[in-house]
Amino acid sequence: MARITRYSKFEGELDGLDSSELMQMIQEALLGQGMNDPYDPDPDARPSMDDLFDAILEALAERGMIPEEQLMEAMQAENIRETALGQQIERLMDKLQQDGFIRKEFDDQDGQGGNGNPGEATFQLTDKSIDFLGYKSLRDLMGGLGRSSAGAHDTREYASGVEMTGELKNYEFGDTLNLDTTATLGNVIHKGFDQLEESDLVIRQSEYNSSAATVVLLDCSHSMILYGEDRFTPAKQVALALAHLIRTQYPGDTVKFVLFHDSAEEVPVSKLAQAQIGPYHTNTAGGLRLAQQLLKRENKDMKQIVMITDGKPSALTLPDGRIYKNAYGLDPYVLGATLREVANCRRSGIQVNTFMLARDPELVGFVRRVSEMTRGKAYFTTPQNIGQYVLMDFVTNKTKLVN
Repeated sequence: MARITRYSKFEGELDGLDSSELMQMIQEALLGQGMNDPYDPDPDARPSMDDLFDAILEALAERGMIPEEQLMEAMQAENIRETALGQQIERLMDKLQQDGFIRKEFDDQDGQGGNGNPGEATFQLTDKSIDFLGYKSLRDLMGGLGRSSAGAHDTREYASGVEMTGELKNYEFGDTLNLDTTATLGNVIHKGFDQLEESDLVIRQSEYNSSAATVVLLDCSHSMILYGEDRFTPAKQVALALAHLIRTQYPGDTVKFVLFHDSAEEVPVSKLAQAQIGPYHTNTAGGLRLAQQLLKRENKDMKQIVMITDGKPSALTLPDGRIYKNAYGLDPYVLGATLREVANCRRSGIQVNTFMLARDPELVGFVRRVSEMTRGKAYFTTPQNIGQYVLMDFVTNKTKLVN
């Protein structure tokens, strides 16, 4: 059971609650809107202002921030919005809008253009809100790693002229002439200028830091919220944290996001937090194909796909656009088409790193095959620690297989 912190200083003073504190309290609810209906997922569903009201109410109640008399009044009222507590929550919602964390919108079907009832209104998270959620997720996940943020991707390559490492080497044709004056002069004094050779020049090596283009493939098929476990919300938190990490620590890198289910589509980071669970099946081939198309546009040293999934491939887009589906076992037709896309990744120099949220034997075999074909990595993890695995893998960029 989660530990509940009682914010006694806020009791009776909810109007003084800071918007950033409130966002932190309701972040899981904001990211968890994909659980709208696990048995009839609607990828086009939009969270309403009523959903936001309920999320704030639940967060305040869980933290013991509602005075007992206000809570009793609200429980006995026919309409909680008309109580003192309801009015305070309404003011907190207004503050979130005024401080730029949410943007209230209306369906304009009735032509009222913004004069609809509160229950008809939806909201969008703003860029400020996405940045806040990404930072908060990154801070929590990196704190769990016990290390600070890194600055660039380490590689095994060395080149002269980027970032000094302190290691010395004799000059070879083609090196940038970053002379180490002390070592070179030592050779000059020892041999004399007339005997000096090219190999007597000593340069200081520099570490080569590569730029990377990353596409995050997020499985949003039906199984990601079934079986009593929400796997989609942690996956979105990881994606937001990775976006914030790249934007703030690796400005030369790019990251894009693709959701895959019966089909696959790119989603901008601004829409990622409120993305919903999609249709039922897992079109891994479609996701890999779209990811390759996005990576082909990037001129980067490293190109990689980070795939977060909990299911084996079960769908395929046919040449005529129809979706072929088979949820029973590992269909040879679907598997063959998926592995062809993996082979295309290998030919294009794209590494596929897979973060698997399930341990089905057939699935384990499929993931190992993908990793071997692209010299990628396979991590079999859980929703609770997937963030640490993804970020640690991204930061260290070392070849590693976790069984």
